[in-house]
Amino acid sequence: MSRIFGGTWTYLAHASELPNPNDFVRKRLGLRPVIVTRDREGKFHGLLNRCTHRGATICRQDEGNARRFTCPYHNWSFTNTGELAAVPMEEGYGPSFDKSELGLGKLRVESYRGFIFGTFNHDLPDLKTHLGPSVQLLDEWLDRWPGAEIQLRRGAHKLMCAGNWKLIYDNAADGYHPGFSHASLLRMRKDRYGGGVDMQWTLGNVDDGLQTVADTGNGGTFIDQRAEITRYWDQSAPMPGEDAYARIIRERLGEKGEDALDVVMGSGMNLNIFPNLLIIGNQIQVLEPQSVNQTHINWYATALVADDLPDEVNSLRMRLQEDFPSFGEPDDLANFEECQAGLEIEEVAWVQTSRHLDTGKEYIGAKGMLTGPVSDELPLRVFWREWLKRMESGNAWVAQ
Repeated sequence: MSRIFGGTWTYLAHASELPNPNDFVRKRLGLRPVIVTRDREGKFHGLLNRCTHRGATICRQDEGNARRFTCPYHNWSFTNTGELAAVPMEEGYGPSFDKSELGLGKLRVESYRGFIFGTFNHDLPDLKTHLGPSVQLLDEWLDRWPGAEIQLRRGAHKLMCAGNWKLIYDNAADGYHPGFSHASLLRMRKDRYGGGVDMQWTLGNVDDGLQTVADTGNGGTFIDQRAEITRYWDQSAPMPGEDAYARIIRERLGEKGEDALDVVMGSGMNLNIFPNLLIIGNQIQVLEPQSVNQTHINWYATALVADDLPDEVNSLRMRLQEDFPSFGEPDDLANFEECQAGLEIEEVAWVQTSRHLDTGKEYIGAKGMLTGPVSDELPLRVFWREWLKRMESGNAWVAQ
């Protein structure tokens, strides 16, 4: 956990979760409980949720607004930038006691367009440099409606998986499995709504299509489905209330109405930023390891905020974002948990990660990324290369 989650830029929170000065949210960096704060000047901080007196967690709410955090055990009080502010009966510690040396452990924190990352590793390049090609892909995801801002909706779809976190990250760029693992869902929709709706191209040989996978650097991976999608709205499965909402959107926006309906739908992008951030469709998925065989998976729905977008756009986005975590994710959870059970059989040492390794179908694509057919296991090889690099670094990072 220290070398992987503490040794690289790890996603912590989104700026829309902390819109006001002195807001905070409680998060995790691997197994470490963390408080992400926004100070009165608007700067973000990542603080270890651990009192420097006896080690108790000092923040026990998921979110709120506070200038200070006070440990309930002995009432040591810390500012929202991490400094130790007050100690009851301080004179009992004598003249050598120095509060300036007893602040909360701090992360190095940077953000890009609202995505807040933290690390213990002060040798890393700046966040934007580290993200590499993912920066442009993230821009493309964010800029689907000119001038709009992304906001995370309150709350999350929270799942618990009896499997290691690596299994979930692997799956997010696995273009080989949908036509098999999600076949019952896709066939039901084909029978009910007709062909060409909701990823039905995955029911055939996916390598005959136009989807690709790519290596974005530093363990990041990407599935690009956009070439398969001609009109997002037309190729999406129907949602409750969509006809009434669509009529309102078309009436209010005129010629721009069809474009607005398209941004309701998924983006056709799976952008995965090592080790814990998965941007899938219109949603943000965050992995929180709990133990070697337990992971919390948090799905955050997103809203588009722009003066020229009616509220009905986000109502429809919400209906869509309730869809896959409810109907598709159970298939994936079953796979993760059964993989965990099988991988605990120690007498068999290895798994296969060689699909398209030597078929000659990988190439250097857009943005200089190594790219392959969508069923290529390139993303899995990319992940394990970065994991091994971090594990072999030999560094045990500490908070500043």
